[in-house]
Amino acid sequence: MVAHNAARAYAQIGIETGVAAASPHGMIMMLYDGAILAIAEAKSHLAAQRIPNKGQAISRAISIIDEGLRASLDLRRGGKIASDLEQLYDYMNRRLLLASLRNDAAGLTEVSGLLRELREAWADIAHTVESQSALTQQVAA
Repeated sequence: MVAHNAARAYAQIGIETGVAAASPHGMIMMLYDGAILAIAEAKSHLAAQRIPNKGQAISRAISIIDEGLRASLDLRRGGKIASDLEQLYDYMNRRLLLASLRNDAAGLTEVSGLLRELREAWADIAHTVESQSALTQQVAA
């Protein structure tokens, strides 16, 4: 039990360090990763019939989507993309709630897939920005 608590504390320190050092883009990536991980945990708990744990993991995923991803949207400056993402995040949360109520693994899989697609697109944007930045620095030198 002590080793488990020590490992958990060490992991928490790693997360806190990552958050403190992350760029805004990195923070969004961490939120996607956290929501995907929470859903994977919920699926594992569902399969093992650990229903209270499943509910806690789904609640964590919903919180990450709502209080992290959705809250980070700038609807004024983000235009249609931000509005569409807000609606998609709302759909994901409703789908997760139904999946929790119905013990529906397919709903968990659906939302996890949507989050993975968004994460992949976000990673592609980061790669493009980094490439353009490196090119700009080479031209300036």
